[in-house]
Amino acid sequence: MTGAIGSGARPPSGKWADLSRRLASTLVLLAIGVLLAVAQGIWLRLGMAVISAITFWELAAMTGWKHPARHVTLFGRSRPIALASIAGVSQALALTEFHQLAWMALLLPILLGLPGAARRDRGTYAIFGTAILLVAYGLVGFRELYGLSFVLWLMGVIIISDTAGYFFGRTLGGPKFWPQLSPKKTWSGTIAGWIATCLFGAMLWLTDHGDAALVWVSPLVCFAGQMGDIAESWLKRRAGVKDSSNLIPGHGGFMDRFDAVTGAVLATMVIGILTQLPVVD
Repeated sequence: MTGAIGSGARPPSGKWADLSRRLASTLVLLAIGVLLAVAQGIWLRLGMAVISAITFWELAAMTGWKHPARHVTLFGRSRPIALASIAGVSQALALTEFHQLAWMALLLPILLGLPGAARRDRGTYAIFGTAILLVAYGLVGFRELYGLSFVLWLMGVIIISDTAGYFFGRTLGGPKFWPQLSPKKTWSGTIAGWIATCLFGAMLWLTDHGDAALVWVSPLVCFAGQMGDIAESWLKRRAGVKDSSNLIPGHGGFMDRFDAVTGAVLATMVIGILTQLPVVD
């Protein structure tokens, strides 16, 4: 964290040095849960459209600003801001219509942004950009089709996975899960996330708050969230940046806080397509 440090204070160090960043992630996830809980209709859609625009701005900057294309682009130096605006409007339009063909509006920022992305990052831009837009679309869909309890279960899986993984991983240590991309993530913490979310699903089932399928779906969604974290770490290393942006002082950007959400929501959408989603009461 930045800022002056008094003579009697010490900056966080050691294995708990990034605890404040983890707490920030949890607070952001809780804020999303509150947004989905209290906002409905147009306000919910506008809120998710704004989040999409902000994360899209970070993506556009990492795939075009750090390694700019040599040819003249449609948006020039204002490419991240322009694409973020288009992404936000496209997301709002897609969510306003919200039918089987509405997702086609989400293609607009992808197609317009490809020519301006660095040549080596065009595939990366398309994949991550699509993921960002689908996540907001999926969250609103989950809220309206399955209710608030379903969204709270999903956010609970992500928070429990992150919390268990962090504390057990730091306490037990051991072999690294993927040291080239995430040097602090351990196998002990990763497996702890799976076990904790499995127990979370079992608790919901045994207390008659969900189906038995939550016992295996919860750790599966947990694993997808962990892969979302790994994917965002890979993107930042590729772009040569520590954080996706500095929008959250001392804690990075929105993509840094939404990486696990992205993986978890996309996995839940795939599970919903392949099989009937478990009911959460």
